[in-house]
Amino acid sequence: MKLGEPSLDQLRIFLAVAEEGSFGAAARRMGRAVSAVSYGIAQMEAQLGVTLFEREGSKKPVLTDAGEGLLPEARAVADGVDALVAKTRSLHAGLESEVSLVLDVMFPGEVTAQVLREFRTMYPTVSLRLHVEGLGAVAACLLDGEAELAVGGPVLGDHPDLERQAIGAVELVPVAAPDHPLARKGVKPGESREHLQLILSDRSKLTEGREFSVLSPLSWRLADLGAKHSLLREGIGWGNMPRHMVSADLAEGRLVELDLPEKPGADYTLSALWRRDRRPGPATSWLIDTFRERLGKCDAGLAVRGAT
Repeated sequence: MKLGEPSLDQLRIFLAVAEEGSFGAAARRMGRAVSAVSYGIAQMEAQLGVTLFEREGSKKPVLTDAGEGLLPEARAVADGVDALVAKTRSLHAGLESEVSLVLDVMFPGEVTAQVLREFRTMYPTVSLRLHVEGLGAVAACLLDGEAELAVGGPVLGDHPDLERQAIGAVELVPVAAPDHPLARKGVKPGESREHLQLILSDRSKLTEGREFSVLSPLSWRLADLGAKHSLLREGIGWGNMPRHMVSADLAEGRLVELDLPEKPGADYTLSALWRRDRRPGPATSWLIDTFRERLGKCDAGLAVRGAT
């Protein structure tokens, strides 16, 4: 049997269906009609002489053994073409005329100011647009084309259209005012559920409906981290905050770190994110490297101050 050669477009359709779990979802992702996606899969199956998806007896297409076996090769081909196109674009473009950057609201403001001051000196001809977002809205800015580079947390996980490079972490700690009931020693398991928890809300459709470190059914949802900080200092509820943002409050007694049995605090990993089809240019790459370096120094400084 003579095999045909599937096109790059057919490979991308195959990957979209496998990743999205249905022809309809793949069509929406690619901006195609469902019939076009179905036709592309049928053509690829005809050229290769294999069945890629089982369609009968299931509401959703399920990869066959052949489909599972060919998936890594299809992904490798598509990734190779993406890398080729991205590198070619960077060669043509040279230094960016503008960088659009979106930062997670958890990112230390001190580090942002230091890095962007140096950026202005290093790249005086490059304009910069800065957005600050929370949770899944950070990655949404990249996917919607509103930014070329993001520094965001782990809430979205691995998205097939994004590259991710870990550059540091922010420690989140549960805090409340000193006179809050949870501020005493010997808090019992489950007691945190009896008190109002202040939660940073997610405005992104990508992570809509998901909860992050939410323990109490009694909650206020706030879109602004600064407002959450102010309410905590006023004794309204308890909640997780970046340690760098409340370190002065903890030192001066305006807030206390809670010793809860559930240990809701955690390291909030920060990663540089960019679209796979848009390789970072020189100025963008400098930002990634410098953010990583400054976050490392910031973490070391907090550790020293916390030990004194």
